[in-house]
Parts: sequence; structure tokens; C-alpha cells
Amino acid sequence: MHINLRRAATGFVATAATVVLVLAQPVPAGATPPDDVFAKLLVKQVTGAHAKEHLTALQAIATANGGNRAAGTSGYRASRDYVANKLRKAGYKVTLDPINFVQNWVENSPPTLNQTAPNSKVYVANEDFFTFPPSPAGDVTAQVQTVDLTLPPTPVPSSTSGCETADFTGFVAGRIALIQRGTCPYATKVRNAGLAGASGVIIFNEGQPGRTDAFTVDIGEWRAGIPMVFADFAVGNELAAAAGATVRLKVDATLTLGTDHNVIAETRLGNPKNVVMAGAHLDSVPEGPGINDNGSGTAAILETALQMRHYPVRNKVRFAFWAAEEIGLLGSDQYVEGLSAAERDRIKLYLNFDMVASPNYAYKLYDGDDSDAEGSPAGPPGSAQIERQLANFFDRRGLGHVGTDFDGRSDYGPFIAVGIPAGGIFTGAEGLKTAEEQALFGGTAGVAYDVCYHQACDTITNVNLTALDVNADAIADSVARFAFNTKAIP
Repeated sequence: MHINLRRAATGFVATAATVVLVLAQPVPAGATPPDDVFAKLLVKQVTGAHAKEHLTALQAIATANGGNRAAGTSGYRASRDYVANKLRKAGYKVTLDPINFVQNWVENSPPTLNQTAPNSKVYVANEDFFTFPPSPAGDVTAQVQTVDLTLPPTPVPSSTSGCETADFTGFVAGRIALIQRGTCPYATKVRNAGLAGASGVIIFNEGQPGRTDAFTVDIGEWRAGIPMVFADFAVGNELAAAAGATVRLKVDATLTLGTDHNVIAETRLGNPKNVVMAGAHLDSVPEGPGINDNGSGTAAILETALQMRHYPVRNKVRFAFWAAEEIGLLGSDQYVEGLSAAERDRIKLYLNFDMVASPNYAYKLYDGDDSDAEGSPAGPPGSAQIERQLANFFDRRGLGHVGTDFDGRSDYGPFIAVGIPAGGIFTGAEGLKTAEEQALFGGTAGVAYDVCYHQACDTITNVNLTALDVNADAIADSVARFAFNTKAIP
């Protein structure tokens, strides 16, 4: 075994039969296990300098394509082809996985929301309520059914109405779901309502100071196929109080869909019933090239994949480069939704890397065990062990790290929603660095982790090369260790 590991360290290409034979042999007492050997090797091979070469390529792609790499653009397609070609040449099995997104949405006429029973009342469009872009067209008259409302509202935004599928237990298909604004993304509420058989959705404000009623944000979600509007608190409160309230809800809009592709690359070797996934979103926002967000995560896992191409992994390793994350996690969400139950069961864990080189960085690890007892709950069983393994890397280097919530803002969301354990690294976005984090990581307290977040200035000059180098090593370490050993994951 020692001889074979040394040969692997020099980059040999093992045959499948040799790999099976070598890895089937027991590790002698006191010997270094293969996951540790290969992790240390991969960390040496994966460097921040090599990852920066990919960032330079992504910057050139954005510059040549209107300044961005957003969903539905030539910049995204060129980014997709760059990543896919690199992985194909390295010998991976590469799939371009098609996903849909909203290419265009136009509201043709103002929406309608009228209470028809037990009282008759006409609500004023674009004053009492607004169409939720990109709502599909629809005209439905049905009874309203409330979904886990918090009335009267609490002093802080804390409603979880519609955030969990369990909130729709007992929901009668064909009714219009009345949902309260709150802690999870609007898209999650709408998707859960659609899955429960709702014929329409009314999301209303919480009723707290500072929660604006003039609401026209595009939530990027249309797949429920039903009309959806956002109403002020007074409308929602009134409908909730009216026993058996029936309303007519109408949206007149034209929705046009486009197609992009996730890039999915899988090792030729490894147990196909025990899949380790690592992912990063490949798209930028339209406002800029997205070199930190999320060229950094893309570059780090791409370089990890390229360097481990000849490794005789025990477990199948699948690298995912997600499309359309910036408009609602559409790539990862549609990917997970398209998996059968058996395919989901084969995915042992998911590692997410979204923004790993923020200029005013902090090393944030997703809080798999909810050890801070604040914010979002723990991830599915196994998430705590992922966090611990990532923490071990930083601890070995004497580097500080802090926790960050699974707040639903990145591509781990669809995985934890179906019970797949997840973890990863995040160096911060528009939030402000704390004094405690300044003491741990340097930088400037009271300033955003990334002052160019979702802006044109998120260019090649917007990345912190120290953070990129450290996190590229941390990613290599975690992927290699799980590629050989997932026994810690329940």
C-alpha cells in the first residue's frame, strides 16, 4: 500500500482493477490512511496562483461579453464552455444539464384582487397589492386558506409562514394560499404553495415598522404556474380575519423562458452509490463580472478537480457549476428536483463554495450543528461533521474561523431541503465585519466584507489572494478526505 500511495503522489494513472485492489487492503496499524495522504498531496497541488489563472480567464470572458457573465448571456455561455472544456480535457465525465430561467416577463395590465365573500371589496392594484414578478398569468376565484401566520405580528421579522412543506399540512388543493412575509426566501414560499396544490398565492407584509408595502422585487420563481401577488399588511390581516374569505385573483402577464446549463463533472472512478458533491455557482449578476461572487468559488473547485483527476478515489466525486444562482438558485434547485429518490440517497454530502476571496474576508464555515443557537437551524444529520472537518483544516494551520447560518442564500439550500448534509466556506458579502472578526482575520471592522458585492467593481482586483489561497487549500483538503472516507457522515 505504501508503494502504491507513493506512485499516486507522482501522478500515475491507476487502472480500476489496481485501485480496487489497493484500497481494499487494510491499513496497517500506525500507517497513514489514504484519505490523509491524498489530502496532503492535493493541498500541495492546488494553489491560489493556479486558481487566479481561472479568475483571469473569467474576467476576460466578462470583458469580451458586455461586462458580465449573467444567466442567459453570451458571458455565461462562454464561462460554461471554459469550465466544461477544462474538465473534459482532464478526463472527467461532463454533462451540460439544462435548466430554465425567466428570459423576459411583461405585465400587460394591472392585476385584480377582489374579495367576493363573505364581504364584497375591491383592493386597489399597485397600492393595496402588487403583482409578484415573474408571476404566470392566471385568473382564479377560490377560498383563501391561511398558512402558519403570526398574528398579531411580533416586534421583529420572525414569521416562518410557508417556509416548510409542513406548513401546508391540511391545505386544500385548489384554494389560494395566504402567506406572511418572513424569514425565508419568497421563492421558497411560492414553491411550497405550488407543491401543496394552491391555485394562487397572496404573500402579505408582516405589519412591522420599516417593512415597506411598495413591493415589486422579482423573485425569479414561476414554476408553481399560478398567479401570485404581494399585498400590504391591512389586506392580508383582513383576509385572514374573514372566515371563509373567497377572492378573485387575476394576473395578466406574458412570461418567456430561456435555457442555460449547469456543468456537472464526475470522476470515472469511485463508488457510484456513495457520491461526494462539491459545487459553486458559475453565473454573475448583470451588473458586473462576478469575480469574487462567484468566480472565486468556481476557480477553487475547478482547480481542485483538475489536480485530483488521476486520484484513485473510493467514492464517486461530482463537481457542479451552477447556472442562474443569482436569480433564485435555479440551477441547483432544478437539479435536485430532477433527481429520483434513489439518486438523492446516493449523494452522501454536498459542499458549497460561494464567495471565498472577499476583500475584507472572514473565514466563515456553515454552522452545521447550530452551535451558536441563533438564526437558522442546524443542517441535516452529517452537516455538523462536515463543519468539523473543515474546522480541522483551519485549526491545523492556526487560523481562526467563525460560523455562518444556512440562511438559504446559496446553492446548499435545495440539498438541505431534501435532507442531504451540507457544509462549506463563505468569506462574506454585503454584511459588515465585526470587531471580533477584525481581531481574528485583520481587515476593517464596520466595513462590508465585499464592498463591490453585486456591482461592476467585482473584478479581478476585488479578490483577496490570501483568502483565495487558504480557501483553495481548505477545499482541496475537504474534497480529498471525503473522496476517500465518508464514515463520519451518518
